[in-house]
Formats: sequence, structure tokens, C-alpha cells
Amino acid sequence: MAVSPIDPVKLDKLAEVAIKVGLQLQPGQDLVLTAPIAALPLVRRIAHHAYKAGAGVVQPIFSDEEITLARYRNAPSESFDRAPAWLFEGMASAFSGNAARMAISGDNPMLLSKEDPDKVARANRATSLAYRPALEKITGFDINWNIVSYPNPSWAKLVFPDDPEDVAVRRLADAIFAASRVDIDDPIAAWKAHNAHLKDRWTWLNGHAFSALHYTGPGTDLTIGLADGHRWKGGASEAKNGITCNPNIPTEEVFTTPHAQRVEGFVRSTKPLSHQGTLIENIEVRFAAGSIVEARASKGEAVLNKVLDTDEGARRLGEVALVPHSSPISKSGILFYNTLFDENAASHIALGQCYADCFVGGTRLSQDEIAARGGNRSLIHIDWMIGSDQIDIDGIKSDGSRVPVMRRGEWA
Repeated sequence: MAVSPIDPVKLDKLAEVAIKVGLQLQPGQDLVLTAPIAALPLVRRIAHHAYKAGAGVVQPIFSDEEITLARYRNAPSESFDRAPAWLFEGMASAFSGNAARMAISGDNPMLLSKEDPDKVARANRATSLAYRPALEKITGFDINWNIVSYPNPSWAKLVFPDDPEDVAVRRLADAIFAASRVDIDDPIAAWKAHNAHLKDRWTWLNGHAFSALHYTGPGTDLTIGLADGHRWKGGASEAKNGITCNPNIPTEEVFTTPHAQRVEGFVRSTKPLSHQGTLIENIEVRFAAGSIVEARASKGEAVLNKVLDTDEGARRLGEVALVPHSSPISKSGILFYNTLFDENAASHIALGQCYADCFVGGTRLSQDEIAARGGNRSLIHIDWMIGSDQIDIDGIKSDGSRVPVMRRGEWA
């Protein structure tokens, strides 16, 4: 029997961290888990630790790359305007009953790169519409949720194309374990210290109550107004159900909600954006009155424009996040082609849906109240990187005074 290139001890630690830090799963709580079928070894360890923590029922929902491709290559055209709404309604019902949510990321990010982009866009839109009842429970932070990753061989070969598959998988696994802080003796203590560090950052930002952030650097002169009554967050946060969780593992960011109507200027991406099988490179956009009015990319521009045309909110910002250039993921020098990792290598912004919890008292606000404070609404939420060691960021207060926030990509 072949020996797996993935360290089983570290894989078990990742599963334990996902349950005890990522979700802080409570006794009696159900868990809805989505994962690529290749991640079955991690799913099994997660189920082990979930039941040890007292889980009610752990229900995995699997996807498979070959089945996904079979649809694109054989299904009739009308298939791409449909999505399993019944499945997402069931997930929304589970979340309404306080089930926790976990997603294991690991599919080949370029899986659909050779498929018809119109079919990809239609399928994504149909899925986004059907998934909205469940997604709103997550973006509204009704429940404790978490994302972790597994080194699927097809993803590993994309990241390390010159290595044999077993070597690529081992290297990607080691990178995931390091970024997730499970390659050390006591990862739970390490996460406690890291969460405290992130809390220091967002506490400082909240204390200043900036009305806007101003970014300057090569190809960038951008002012992002912040939503009225916004609050910064990062690391561990308390969901509406009273459970403190770490939604993203790994995470190096502190983030908040920008004002959807108050973004002006131009900005250039500093890392490629991998989106639905297309690598979009050298994005350059101009904002006016909060909306993108010009958009270019040296590669993948047609896909970028399809994204921007998803709905009215797709051209506006739903998140702004600060990450130091010296973050461990940035220092790794690896392009993961996976937003969960790549967004933690650089400061970034997100097109589309905002997070309701990034408002003071956000858990009690209605959708209309969030919109009135500047929160954006959209079917999409797509992060892309605009930070580097050449970007400066100032915080602008309501009286117009400025405070250095970042200099050359590091906390000032």
C-alpha cells in the first residue's frame, strides 16, 4: 500500500483545529460540511473530532471534479440555468436550526478553464440565486462557520507544476499546515495568541473611527469611504448564536465594510485573481460614486466584465481588508490560486456582498438598515489583492485629519 505524502499527524491536527478553533462546535450541534471527494481523509478526521466534541449529526455533502466536467461536456444548454434549490433550502433550514457550517476548499481552481465561459457564468448565477437563503445565514453571521483546505492532487499540480504529483501534494500540504498553524506542538495555543494580535489591530482601528482610507502606490490612488457605524474585525468573532469562531483558517486580515457609494479613484491589482477557471491578471479599475466605471485586465478581461455585470452590486465594494506584506503567506512566495490563501498574502478589497456583522450592532440590523448605512448587496463576494510593499495607506478622520495606517505594506 502506497504511503500518503500528507503527514497524518498534521492532518489530524488540522481537523482538531477546525472543530475546536474554527467552529468551536458545541455539544448537540449539527454540522453541515461540503467538500471535494478527494478531501475524504480530512472529512473523516473532522467527523472524528466533531463527534468527540459532542456533535449531533455530521452531514457531509461531496462534490467531484469529474462529475462537474461531465455536466459541462454533456448536459443540455438549459442545465446551466438551474441549480439544486432544494439542497440549499435544506441547508438554510439546518442553519435556522443552529447547525454549524464548514467548507473544505481544495478543488482545482482552473478546473473550468477550458469550458464555455457563458455556461460557467450562467451556472454560477443560478447557483448564487439558489444559494442565497443559505448564504445570508453565513454573511449575516447567524451561525458559527469555518473554511479549511485540503491538498487535492489537481490543485497541488497547479501550484507546483514542475514536481511529480506526490511531491506537489506534500509541498502543498506542508504549506497549508504552516499557514494554518498546525505544524507546531500546540496549534490551539498558537491560534489564541494570533487572535489576540489581530484583536489589538482591529481595536486600534475602531478606536480611530476613520471615515475613509486613502491608498497610494504604483497605479493606485484610491479613497475608500467606510460605512456609517462600521466596525473592524479579524480572527475570532462571536456569531449571533453566541458561539465564538474563526471563520477562515488561515487568516491574517482585519476587515470591515466600506460604504458602497463612497469609493473614488483608481487601483491596480498586485496579485492575479483566480476565478472559476480563469486567471485574471493586472486588473485596473476606476471608481466613481462607489461604482466601477472602467475596468481592464491584461488577461481574463472578458471574465472580469462578466463578473461586474452579475448585478448592480457587483461593481461596488462589500469588504476592505488590511494584511501586512510580511504575513507568513506572503513570505512563502507561493501563489495558491485560492482566495482563502492568496487574500491573506496582501491587503485586499472584495466586490459584492458585505458582511452584516461589520457594523456596530450589526446582528440586530435589517437588510434595509444595513443598506442605509452603506452596506452593499450582491450575489457575489470576490476578493482581489491590492496590497504590496509599495502601498501606503492613510486613515482619514471625519475632520479631514490623517493618521498613517500602513507604510510600504507594513503597519505604521
